[in-house]
Amino acid sequence: METTELLKKVRRIEIKTRALTQQIFAGQYHSAFKGRGMAFSEVRQYNYGDDVRFIDWNVTARFHSPYIKIFEEEREMTVMLLIDVSGSNLFGTRKQFKTDLITEIAAVLSFSAIYNNDKVGVIFFSNEVEKFIPPTKGKSHILRIIRELLTYTPSQKPTDISEALRYFTNAIKKKCTAFLISDFVAENFEQALKIAANRHDLVALNIMDRGEFAIPNLGLVELQDPESGKRFWADTSSKRVRESYAQWWKNLINSNLELFRRAGIDVTQLYTDKDYVPALLELFRKRG
Repeated sequence: METTELLKKVRRIEIKTRALTQQIFAGQYHSAFKGRGMAFSEVRQYNYGDDVRFIDWNVTARFHSPYIKIFEEEREMTVMLLIDVSGSNLFGTRKQFKTDLITEIAAVLSFSAIYNNDKVGVIFFSNEVEKFIPPTKGKSHILRIIRELLTYTPSQKPTDISEALRYFTNAIKKKCTAFLISDFVAENFEQALKIAANRHDLVALNIMDRGEFAIPNLGLVELQDPESGKRFWADTSSKRVRESYAQWWKNLINSNLELFRRAGIDVTQLYTDKDYVPALLELFRKRG
């Protein structure tokens, strides 16, 4: 991509997503994603009725009078975006590719985070961790993330969500809010998902394109798996073939929803041909 074209794309995404963040998401995000917990603020003299568990014994001994520790909500968070860059996201039959939708959503979440004074970090993954951008603050950092999303070419095409989640739980020790953004055309990641969800506030954003759910009747056609590269012929005029394929997708979607439920993870489905704003707002309201 030419530098001029890239800068124009970055600017368009910045203008649109910053406007959405300022007008719609800022307050909802703030209430939906709380800080890590309570942070020490100061000490004051003990008053009748105060919780004795918070007595600061060192200060009490120094002044020969009971003092307690005061805590306040720790608002600053770390937000991590775990972004699937595997081959199956280079697909779109309606308004845009799944990768385009992922880029815009990542930008909205990133700008929402910095308006809340949070740090933002990113993990790009395929069947391996492709790139790790450590969490930090600032507009220039967010613009870097958007540029990476627009230009990054993964070295691998298959998907391994477990590998990304394992890396995430090892790299980020303190509890954070994490958005796992993928089409979830993957398997065997339940155990890693549960471990990550126990340590962090994990949210799943399921990116979908309606053209994936059914094969049109086009006769005998050659198809290619975008992740393995394997080519094969399919008789799409066969009703049995079309129904079998549609059922496979239905089973995958339902099994993933059940998996997220068991792990206690909030999930929302976002479509390439549909406005994502109402779905994200509903997610934020549910958590607020």
